[in-house]
Amino acid sequence: MGHSFVFTMGTILLGLTAAIAAPPQTTSTTTKIDGVPVGDPPRTLTRLFFQNHQDRTLRWADVKLDDQGRVKLQAPADLPGWKPLDASKQTLVQMAESHGFLMVGVRDQEAGKFESGWILVNTGVTYQEHGDHGHWYYKAPAVCDHRLDKEQGNPAHLYLYGDSFYLANDLRNGYTRVNPVKYVHGGKDQPLFIKGGGNHITLAVVDGKVGYSAWIDGGGPNKGRVDVTPIRDGGPCEPAYSFYLPSGVIHGATTAADKVFFAPAQGLCWVQVDRTASAKPEEVKVHHIDLGQDGDKPLRTGAFATFGRFVFCVTGKGQSGQLVLIDAAAAEPTPKFISLAGHEGTKPVTPIIVKTVVGRMLALVFHDHDKGVEAEDTLDVIDLDPDRNGDFSDAKLIKSLPVGQSAVDGHYGHHDAAVDADGRCVLITNPGDGTISVLSLKNLEFVTTFKVGGMPTMIVARGGLETED
Repeated sequence: MGHSFVFTMGTILLGLTAAIAAPPQTTSTTTKIDGVPVGDPPRTLTRLFFQNHQDRTLRWADVKLDDQGRVKLQAPADLPGWKPLDASKQTLVQMAESHGFLMVGVRDQEAGKFESGWILVNTGVTYQEHGDHGHWYYKAPAVCDHRLDKEQGNPAHLYLYGDSFYLANDLRNGYTRVNPVKYVHGGKDQPLFIKGGGNHITLAVVDGKVGYSAWIDGGGPNKGRVDVTPIRDGGPCEPAYSFYLPSGVIHGATTAADKVFFAPAQGLCWVQVDRTASAKPEEVKVHHIDLGQDGDKPLRTGAFATFGRFVFCVTGKGQSGQLVLIDAAAAEPTPKFISLAGHEGTKPVTPIIVKTVVGRMLALVFHDHDKGVEAEDTLDVIDLDPDRNGDFSDAKLIKSLPVGQSAVDGHYGHHDAAVDADGRCVLITNPGDGTISVLSLKNLEFVTTFKVGGMPTMIVARGGLETED
C-alpha cells in the first residue's frame, strides 16, 4: 500500500534526535515521562493507531521509553490484512477500541454504492489482572474481520456503548452491533442489524437493551424524530415507537444516569430511559436545556463526551466558546458553563475526558479553525475536580497551550488525542503539520513531537507500561 510517511518499515526507534526536539508550541525542556523508573530496560508505554486522512490508511506504532526514560516512537507501520482503500472514493470515519479490538468505519463518496462498512483490528495488546494490579503484554496487531461492500449503508458515526460497537448504517435507516468479546479467543461475532434513525444517524444505546436513534432532518415529517428500538439477540429489532424533539437537525446523542441526551438545532434535550421500550409516544416527556443565544440565534452543540454520571459538550465559538458540564443524575439537570480560551476564528471541538495516573480528572478541548482562516490552534485543559470531591462543581480552566496546525475540511482534519492506559501522557495529532505530540499529564508540558508525515487525524491508544519479562 502506498503512503506518504517518511519512515521506513521495521523496528527503528525515532528518538529526540530524529523527532522535532523542541516543538514550537511549548517552552518545556522536558524529555521524559515522569513516574517511570530510570534505568529500566526499554519498554512500550502504549500502542497508537492513527488515521492518515491523506491516503486513507490506518497505521500503528508503539510509543517506547528508553533506559533513560526518554520517549521514542517506533516507525509507523501498515496493518497486516488491511485492504487498501481508494483515496479518491473512500474515507475512514470514526473509530473506537474495546477489549483489545479496534473498529473503524469506512464511508464512500457514492452514497454507499462503491464500498463502505467497517474494519475490525486485533490490537495485539492484552491485559492480565493479578489481584490489585495487572500486566500489559504486546504482540503484533492485524485485521481480524471486516464488512466492506455495497450493502453497509455508508456509515458516518461509530459508537461504543458497554462492550459493543454500534455503527450507524445511515442509508439503511439503522445500525449494526458488533461485540468484540466474541473475538477474544479467536471466534467471530455475527453482526446484528437494528432498525431506527435515518439519513445521518446519531444514537445512544442503554445497557445493550434499547437504542435511541435520531434523524438528521431539519424539516418534513422526520424533523426532530427519535426512534426507540428494543435490542434482542437474534432480532428482528424494529422500532417500538418514535417521539419528536422540538427542533430537528439532531447531530448528537448519548446516555448517562438513566437519561438520554440529544443535540438538536436548539440547545439540548433529554428524556428518561425506557428500558423495555414499552411507553406510548405521548407518554414521553421531552425536557429542553437552553444553552443561550448568539445574537438572535439559539446556541447548540454537535456531540457529547461522558464520564460516569456527567455529560460534556461545547458551544459557542472564538472567544465566546464554552465547555458545558451537566450532572445527569440530577432530577432536573442544569448546565454549568466554563469559559474557554479560544481565539477569533476558532471553534471548540468535542471535549476529551482524561484520568491521569494520579487520579486527576481533566477535560481537553481543542480550538480548531476552518480551512483558509488564519488563527492559532490551541488546547485548553480544564481541571474537572480541583478539590477531588467527585461532584465537578468547581471545574475550571487551568491551562491553554498552543498546538500544531489543524487542517479542517468539513468533518475531517481536526486535532485528536488519546491517553495511555496508565494516564501518564496524551498523544496529540496535528493534521496540518503531519506530527504527533506527547503531552505529560503530570506537569501539562510537551515532552516531544514526532514527524509522521501525511495528515494524522483520529487516534486511539491501547495499553499501559509493558510488563517486564
